[in-house]
Amino acid sequence: MLVPQMKPVLCLLVVLTVNLVGAAKAPTVKPPNIVIIFTDDQGYADVGVFGAKGFQTPNLDRMASEGCIFRNFHVAQPVCSASRCALLTGCYPNRLGIHGALGPRSKVGISDSEMTLAQLVKQRGYATAIFGKWHLGDSPQFLPTRHGFDEYFGLPYSNDMWPLHPDLVKLPPNDARRKRGYPDLPMYDGDKIVIPAMTHEDQNQMTTWYTEHAVSFIERHKDQPFLLYVAHNMPHVPLHVSDKFRGKTERGLYGDVIEEIDWSVGQILDALKRNGLDENTWVIFTSDNGPWLSYGNHAGSAYPLREGKGTNWEGGTREPCIMRWPGKIPAGADSWQMFMSIDLFPTIAQLTGAKLPNHPIDGLDVWPLITGQRGAKNPHPAYWFYYEVNQLQAVVSSDGRWKLQLPHTYRTLGGRPGGRDGTPAPYEYRKLEKAELYDLGHDVTESVDVSAEHPDIVKRLEAEAEKARAELGDALTKRKGNGTRESGRLADGAM
Repeated sequence: MLVPQMKPVLCLLVVLTVNLVGAAKAPTVKPPNIVIIFTDDQGYADVGVFGAKGFQTPNLDRMASEGCIFRNFHVAQPVCSASRCALLTGCYPNRLGIHGALGPRSKVGISDSEMTLAQLVKQRGYATAIFGKWHLGDSPQFLPTRHGFDEYFGLPYSNDMWPLHPDLVKLPPNDARRKRGYPDLPMYDGDKIVIPAMTHEDQNQMTTWYTEHAVSFIERHKDQPFLLYVAHNMPHVPLHVSDKFRGKTERGLYGDVIEEIDWSVGQILDALKRNGLDENTWVIFTSDNGPWLSYGNHAGSAYPLREGKGTNWEGGTREPCIMRWPGKIPAGADSWQMFMSIDLFPTIAQLTGAKLPNHPIDGLDVWPLITGQRGAKNPHPAYWFYYEVNQLQAVVSSDGRWKLQLPHTYRTLGGRPGGRDGTPAPYEYRKLEKAELYDLGHDVTESVDVSAEHPDIVKRLEAEAEKARAELGDALTKRKGNGTRESGRLADGAM
């Protein structure tokens, strides 16, 4: 009688043993690597698949064929520091007290109380690095190594924030003639300055140096998940390119610079493939704002969009965007779905299983849009576009069709050409006296005001503008918002 009674027990033990052995052998799912390549002042039409002329971008075009082109991707503000703040925190930058482009020796920077993308994914054991431009404060407390990045090699602000004339670089570092109100341009490695005063020759190597650091980082961290943020200084003026790309394009120096950035993208994609990381890495390519049009042949193109950097017309905030993740993002896809840089933070949180911060953020998970899921809709009611010091200048429906340009003053070349060879042409300033409505689905150039034909749409977007003013304020209507937070700020006399 004992033997029959034991058979079920023995079977159960065998099943449990097999299951335990199987569980022990089952591979754990590695969280995805995240690579963000963020250029500076690159225009909407400055990539081959977006219509580039006079130069070629074969690596970006290949990335597009293996991933998805996003033709209605926007940054939160059309200027350096504010745009980067939005990308790294998932918040409208004016919510955090970051406006415009922070200058050298800035008393303002990103607050310690904010969570960056690097801090978000470090919850999940990620290695993190930024190679390139930071621009969220240049004092020690604001540097990337204090905000979740394990590695940093790059400049603390824009490369035009230094003595520009080549003759000045030959003078001794303490010579008063080379200051011109700005400090020397320093290159950081971690929290240490490794090149106190970047020369023009040094700047010619920036894109190459950032690329070499990125490839090395991938190779050193191939066995753990990582966040790699490559924030190129180029093609921000003054333009710099290495000898291997100088004089290669019909477009001149600007085209040479873009072709070197394209080479850099290829090096990063090749490193991922070589290290067996291709199919578990989400690569994002975009720019921080539109082209600095006043620089003419040293600036890019936002064609067919209106205006460029420093404005909330489409040319200032709509950026070339390509994303690639084999098996997750459909290859060869071409999307007109609208979303914004603030949405990447919560989307990455969802994909990695990281916990969002306790304080409010503005972005929402848009993974269904990115992966082209059937019936996917943008979860926002609208997007708010601010510029200058907390000026609400435009509101856009989340499907990207309707845009209400609110009364404000903006800069324009007024149809005149930009400058030549590094010398900018002056802008003129025009005032939009009343709100204008544009149907971007049929008029991406923002040429025809259709507010009279669609008063219901105007009313809906004006209600969204009121929500923005209540939450974040609006200098143009002298409103103070209830949801803003303080930026990081140095004590008087500190640096």
